[in-house]
Amino acid sequence: MTVSAQVTPGSVPPAAFEEQEAIAGRSLGQLAWMRLRRDKGAMTAMITLIVIIALAVFAPLITRMLHIDPLSFDDKAVSQDGGLPIGPFGGMSLAHPLGVEPGTGRDNLARLLYGARVSLFISFSATIITCTIGVLVGIVAGYRRGWVDGALGRFMDIVLAFPLLLVALSMAPVLTQRLQSMGLSGNGGRVLYLILVISIFGWPYLARIVRGQVLSIREREFVESAVSMGAGTSRILFREILPNLWAPILVYATIVMPSYIALEASLSFLGVGVLPPTPTWGAMLADSVRYFVVDPAFLFFPGALLFIVVFAFNSLGDAVRDALDPRTGRV
Repeated sequence: MTVSAQVTPGSVPPAAFEEQEAIAGRSLGQLAWMRLRRDKGAMTAMITLIVIIALAVFAPLITRMLHIDPLSFDDKAVSQDGGLPIGPFGGMSLAHPLGVEPGTGRDNLARLLYGARVSLFISFSATIITCTIGVLVGIVAGYRRGWVDGALGRFMDIVLAFPLLLVALSMAPVLTQRLQSMGLSGNGGRVLYLILVISIFGWPYLARIVRGQVLSIREREFVESAVSMGAGTSRILFREILPNLWAPILVYATIVMPSYIALEASLSFLGVGVLPPTPTWGAMLADSVRYFVVDPAFLFFPGALLFIVVFAFNSLGDAVRDALDPRTGRV
């Protein structure tokens, strides 16, 4: 007959006991961050995005330090006959580290930095609005069910039935003029139009995801307990159910953001974006098509930067999804 020894804090080394307490006290966020830190690909993507965002935020300071400007013409950097950049790789030099724009001589590095400000601002704003609307509609539809769920579901189907690209192209002239008549500047109205059109047609995807999660969560014991204690609907939705939805919301945001960046670039490429001479990545790609044969570097730099940002966001989104997966190992 054996007698099991009682384990007390004094019967184990202090360091081991403190380590056990630390492991037991880790929250879901701490566990997810630990998994992300061990993922070299995720950390590389995160650092890349932080650097690009920092470059965009401090673009005025960087361009001032390098003595470059996104709007200044430099006739000496392009040839007088054909307007092509003077020098190899699109006119790369100490004065213009990434070359110049054909025909105008405007600095490519400065235009890329300022273009990042526009593209990232539109994608971030559209993502925030999309997540806000999608979460509110999805959580109400999943919790209420019945005719509320049916009506919101049919409305989502109607929104998803519209082809986003065709609607954005067809409605751009009318709505941008209406926004400009309300006091917004030319580019201000176009930026707001892009944010609104992307958000309006993007929220149903997240709403469907949230609705499916809420249908499962509303049957859990802690929700039934809150209902039996007389908690109001708003408290149940935003204090009991919403905290359990952060994982799919974060995953969706990190995955949809690069698609919005690419969509903004596509719309700018098709002429729906901001007006020149304000630079955007999509507008730079559109302008580079004419010079691709004689100046491929003019297409390479905005295309490569767009590829890096989209790839980094997608990689980070996949890593966040894996880190927040409860089936993943505890440590």
